Amino acid sequence: MNLRIVHDAATTAAKNATIQHLTKHGEDFYCGFAWVQVSEKGSTKLGRALKSIGFTKAYGGGLQLWNPSGTMSQSMTLKEVGAQAYADVLQTIGVRAYVGSRAD
Repeated sequence: MNLRIVHDAATTAAKNATIQHLTKHGEDFYCGFAWVQVSEKGSTKLGRALKSIGFTKAYGGGLQLWNPSGTMSQSMTLKEVGAQAYADVLQTIGVRAYVGSRAD
């Protein structure tokens, strides 16, 4: 498994999902953050690979990747949509990934 290729596909999926949601629903004004979280430790082979593509240590354990769609919006909904699309791609290769978010 080439995680860089998976990351590129997941990032593209996140960006596309964000654009589609924005086109269909517009931008809401609920500000916040969203990220992809995995329970993998950074010291494992997969953990080291995830860290090499941008994941960082998560508060409370595991690893996280903030705003994987790279959206410049403050909309928490748009960031959640992108994070979910990214997590969905990771799940197709067997990585247990989920979305976290919080309001600003």
